[in-house]
Amino acid sequence: MPVHLRRDLDRLKRKMLSFGAAVEENAQLAVAALRNFDGAIAQKVIARDDEINREEVEIEDECLKILALHQPVAVDLRYVITVLKINSDLERIADFSVNVAKRARTLSQQPAVPLPKELNEIAEKSVKMVKSALDCLVEQDVNRARAVCASDDIVDGLQRVLYDIVLAEIKKNPDNAAQWLQVFSTVRYFERIGDLATNIAEDVIYLVEGEVVRHKEQFM
Repeated sequence: MPVHLRRDLDRLKRKMLSFGAAVEENAQLAVAALRNFDGAIAQKVIARDDEINREEVEIEDECLKILALHQPVAVDLRYVITVLKINSDLERIADFSVNVAKRARTLSQQPAVPLPKELNEIAEKSVKMVKSALDCLVEQDVNRARAVCASDDIVDGLQRVLYDIVLAEIKKNPDNAAQWLQVFSTVRYFERIGDLATNIAEDVIYLVEGEVVRHKEQFM
């Protein structure tokens, strides 16, 4: 491999590690803001989004520069293409984390409602999927990537359970309907975060095996 290509790929990998860590941390902070109805933490998540957006643009520019200057082939080409796709998914995860934080900030200003344990479960599961998917990218671990894909069914199941819980709470106490609708919005965001983590895991499988598994029903 040409030394300049290796240098640029190594720099791209370092940028992706940093970007992934920042997105994961913001997602964890959004969960903390929601769990504690903490407006200050929520505002921190929101404030960091501009920097995350800048990092996303820098990585995209880096990928395009590598494609234009070096015209990589085989696994190097797959890596750059994979990074482009994962970069976009990470930025969207960051956006959903901001949406969760905004809901948490609103909830912190309203009479508190008891958050169901299933909400904590879907939040932790989806963020854990993001971490696992990023670890898969670093380690190029296909088996672990397939496990992340399988976890998406659990998140989808929790979303359905929480829909029923929220509906029951609104019927029981209509005065708190506004809060419960905010809560359900966060459920939808966590479900989408789980979907995006699955996308990342699928892209890792493509990177390692050259197999496109997106939209396939079976991963095992």
